[in-house]
Amino acid sequence: MGRKLDPTRKEKRGPGRKARKQRGAEVELARFLPPGKLGLVRPGAASRRPKEKHVVKAAGQTPRGRSGFSDGNSKWLAPAKAKKIPSKGNNVELSSDGEVEEGSWEMEEEDGSSEEMVDDYGASSSEEEELLPIEKAALKQKSDRGGLSEDDSEEEEEEEAAEEASRQKMGQKEEESPDLQLNVDIDEQFKLPTNEQIEREDILFICDPPDLHIIHQRIKGNMEVLQDFVVKREEGRTRQEYLTLLRQDMAAYYSYSDFLLMKLMDIFPLPELINFLEANEVPRPVTIRTNTLKTRRRDLAQALINRGVNLDPLGKWSKTGLVIYDSSVPIGATPEYLAGHYMLQGASSLLPVMALAPQENERILDMCCAPGGKTSYIAQLMKNTGMILANDSNAERLRSVVGNLHRLGVTNAVVSNCDGRQFPKVRSCLLWGVLGGFDRVLLDAPCSGTGVISKDPAVKTNKDEKDILRCAHLQKELILSAIDSVNAASETGGYIVYCTCSIMVEENEWVVDYALKKRNVRLVATGLDFGKEGFTRFKDRRFHPSLKSTRRFYPHTHNMDGFFVAKFKKFSNAIPQAQKEPAVEAATPSAVPDTVMEPQLKKKKLEGSKVKEQKPPQPALKKRHSLQAQRRPLKA
Repeated sequence: MGRKLDPTRKEKRGPGRKARKQRGAEVELARFLPPGKLGLVRPGAASRRPKEKHVVKAAGQTPRGRSGFSDGNSKWLAPAKAKKIPSKGNNVELSSDGEVEEGSWEMEEEDGSSEEMVDDYGASSSEEEELLPIEKAALKQKSDRGGLSEDDSEEEEEEEAAEEASRQKMGQKEEESPDLQLNVDIDEQFKLPTNEQIEREDILFICDPPDLHIIHQRIKGNMEVLQDFVVKREEGRTRQEYLTLLRQDMAAYYSYSDFLLMKLMDIFPLPELINFLEANEVPRPVTIRTNTLKTRRRDLAQALINRGVNLDPLGKWSKTGLVIYDSSVPIGATPEYLAGHYMLQGASSLLPVMALAPQENERILDMCCAPGGKTSYIAQLMKNTGMILANDSNAERLRSVVGNLHRLGVTNAVVSNCDGRQFPKVRSCLLWGVLGGFDRVLLDAPCSGTGVISKDPAVKTNKDEKDILRCAHLQKELILSAIDSVNAASETGGYIVYCTCSIMVEENEWVVDYALKKRNVRLVATGLDFGKEGFTRFKDRRFHPSLKSTRRFYPHTHNMDGFFVAKFKKFSNAIPQAQKEPAVEAATPSAVPDTVMEPQLKKKKLEGSKVKEQKPPQPALKKRHSLQAQRRPLKA
């Protein structure tokens, strides 16, 4: 009788395929057992079969003269063709229809010592003798595969299906790779979109947000063309068209106003401009400054590391700065912070104080001091000696200044609330009478904030030309006031440091060049070993050559906020008056554009010659009038 097995509810039983392949004990036992015991069945298979054994006298005969299965499974189980497997013994277990039982079949598989094998087509052993050894091995491998159990065959099918699926995936990848390569080749040949395509995109942008991936790819292609414009440009297209499209795409991709992008494109080369815009999308690292009035940097770093803070020294250029990578505690609420051991301060704001280089027992003016980071750093370098006047025009911001100075232990600072533009005019003030001028002045002027876009993204869109010019006008007034507040006769000082957190030329080099023309000052080295030189020429403007000593700092090159630092040395307290006369004379050409202005000295020299030239023509005129008078009566 066959097994009662429902194929829909089949469960895997017994060892797996790999375990069955490890032929050991069965093969060895088959060699030593007598010939009549070759038909032994596995214990696992025997336990699942009925206890009655059907021993057939002759192969191919079924008991009771019936063919097929004799139990209820005959309806759905079809008898397989019998395969004659001759063996040394006569006691071979066959199924009811003459098929070899599973146990004996598997025993024949595992016994690799059988001399005669039967192939899938029922070939006799005499035919196999004529085959080559390689063919015999192939036939043997086929027979081994055919003799696997149902579980093994299913596992093989699954593995083959998985292999086929992986091959198909690899084939798809290989097919896609040339397509991708073709796409890359197509993308390399960048072409400007037509006006109709741009109008369609504008209409789509109103309804749906723009596809940033497409815009980014177009920016890349446009940049490649502009870098090698002569070779890669499209015929009939000008460079201005490419630049206009690039500016529009960058405005859409990075969310900048068109005005600000035009300004930035004038300052940076195109590859550097992309790096600058990308750097503004990433926040700057958190930095702190050690307060050496209360602790040392080594002790502070160790205390913060013990609290789970990951930090490193800021750089070789700073002896007090630390950069914070990550922290398990809030940096602005640790016991060390509350005790005044450090100050949360950007790396760029350390630079102007280092350029100022205050000395002990000096009188320092911090004209725009809020929130007090630079003021406390100055006090730290002065070791709480001398006097610092911390001034700011905003009374509300002075509250943070007072709080930070108290927390950090600064005792040599005086806080004032005055307009910086009116500061040198308060000569009747008690402070001016006592101090008699300052040794050094630090002016961190209010600006447009184009260097700190990563902190304030609103700058991308809320600044226009009027805002830049308004800031530049205020900065010019403040820098003249700062210069006038310094005593040029100071033994140790006479220095002014001007700095802004802006990268606009109108707020930096333009203001410095204006100060050089209006006051008796000159530019000196800032003492900073890194940073880019300031501009000496920008578009159609030409600045003083000494502006090379100024320093510019960018987020994409120095990983700090955009900053500008310039250092002046005042060599005379007198305010030059001669420079104001050209400004008055410059107004006259606008009123009388036809007249040509000449220097005063040349006018004095030419006065005598003009009189001489005008006198000779007078008699000639009289002669002409007399001749006309004589002719008139003749005509009458």
